[in-house]
Amino acid sequence: MQTNTLSKDEARNARREMRRHKMVAFAMVVPLLAFIFFAFVAPITTMLHRGFYNPVVAELIPQTLEYLDSWNGEGTPDERVLTSMAIDLKRLAAVRKSGKLAEEINRNMPGASSLVKSSARKMKRHDDAALAKNGAALLLNAHKGWADPTLWRAVQKSGMTYTDSHYLTALDLERTFDGDLQMRQSAQIYIQLYTKTLRMALIITVLCLLLGYPLAYYLANAPSKTANMLMIFVLLPFWTSLLVRTTAWIALLQTNGVINSFLTSLRITAEPLDMLYTEFSTIIAMTHILLPFMILPLYSVMKGIDPTLMRAAMSMGARPIPAFLKIYLPNTLPGLSAGALLVFIISVGYYITPALVGGTDGQMISNIIAFHMQQSNNWGLAAALGTLLLALILTLYWVYDRFVGASNIKLG
Repeated sequence: MQTNTLSKDEARNARREMRRHKMVAFAMVVPLLAFIFFAFVAPITTMLHRGFYNPVVAELIPQTLEYLDSWNGEGTPDERVLTSMAIDLKRLAAVRKSGKLAEEINRNMPGASSLVKSSARKMKRHDDAALAKNGAALLLNAHKGWADPTLWRAVQKSGMTYTDSHYLTALDLERTFDGDLQMRQSAQIYIQLYTKTLRMALIITVLCLLLGYPLAYYLANAPSKTANMLMIFVLLPFWTSLLVRTTAWIALLQTNGVINSFLTSLRITAEPLDMLYTEFSTIIAMTHILLPFMILPLYSVMKGIDPTLMRAAMSMGARPIPAFLKIYLPNTLPGLSAGALLVFIISVGYYITPALVGGTDGQMISNIIAFHMQQSNNWGLAAALGTLLLALILTLYWVYDRFVGASNIKLG
């Protein structure tokens, strides 16, 4: 009986000790979980929500939008809608928010911004009683554009709190008033930018591979003293500011820069070449910056490959190139694929270097996202573009893992 009691006490103590260890382990992980939540989960969730959620116009002119719900989309809305808009414009002009309304409507109807702002200024001159009595006539007199049903469709579309218009714009699509999808009637630039970004990222990845593979091979097989000294040069860019490295490329590639001065002094070119603020300058500068991200994974894998494998293959009659392709290259695929994926994903979302050396021709999708965040203040479209970029990267990673991932690599 005493033995059974002791066994139960020991089991209870063991469970208590296990719970204590679990609580200690969880407490140690809590800071990491909090960091992941606040640094990744929360921003991404906010970005996803922001792409659909646009309450600005609904909060600015709620009464007008409520009256506009009964409009069939043809002709000029009734006087109640026009009067309500006139009153709202005066109210917004008094608190200096008419510009925000104009900005939102202008996104759905380019050119509407000046119409809304000028009308708001004119409505501000009238008292409330005059607007309540003759608001519709005063609004139409302020600008004839208020009689255009296209403007009111833009107002109605801007007033939707939850909308897919930002994501459709990011795909160069739009909806008609009947709800059908069609290609955007205005500029169609975003699909081209995504395609251009992927193409440039692929070129940068290939260049990093062509430059990094031989260097990683040499480092892995060189004497320790030589390899350690050369590794310092590989790691040196990490000790230098990204802004400094990018600025150095501006000094090299500009019209009167080092490269053009050298070429013209040797009479290789009669005039300076236009290398800066082009797609070429973006690719060159980013290849230099991202090259270590290709070399280091390759070097770590190559360092673990037994050098006797190649000698054994050639001793059995294999020629160097076939032996390399059949023996050495397959063993380096884990590092090669990891480096390529790392360089590709980083280059797709790169911002600073394309912004400084790319100009108009060398800009990537990240620069357009930053433009909408900082200058146009179209946060919804910026969120939609960022979400689509994230979805694109995740899709490419899935394809990579499905067909080229480590589980699909067969050595030997």
